[in-house]
Amino acid sequence: MNSFLKQVEVRWADLDPNFHLRHSVYYDYGASVRIDYLQQQGITPEYLREHQLGPIIFREECLFKREVKPMDKVTIDISLVRCTTNASRWSIRHHIFRNGDTLAAVLTVDGAWIDTEKRKLTVPPPEAISSFEQMPRGEGFVWS
Repeated sequence: MNSFLKQVEVRWADLDPNFHLRHSVYYDYGASVRIDYLQQQGITPEYLREHQLGPIIFREECLFKREVKPMDKVTIDISLVRCTTNASRWSIRHHIFRNGDTLAAVLTVDGAWIDTEKRKLTVPPPEAISSFEQMPRGEGFVWS
């Protein structure tokens, strides 16, 4: 897959008192794009429950570049920047653009899969591994 993009609407509730996007909304947008990507790959909530599997986050960092305001059009991509060969641990980067071409933020997430019953890190099933193999690659991507 070459790219995966999602357009989101800036809602009134997403704004802070300065009338630009609240910092925590960037993280919510990234989570939404990651879940949408996984669902399009067949890793749905039902699949996760059936396999007692869940994604967890170790670190999430956002570099804020430009303001996002109420009437801006926001587009977010997803790219894999690091992944173990069994997809048990990974790093994903999102570029958040306003109005098509202005980079507003770069969000980076380090995560893994957890067995939701045992509450221990785990290697995901083949379908989940495949979803990471198909994810667009970010600049400097490495298998680890």
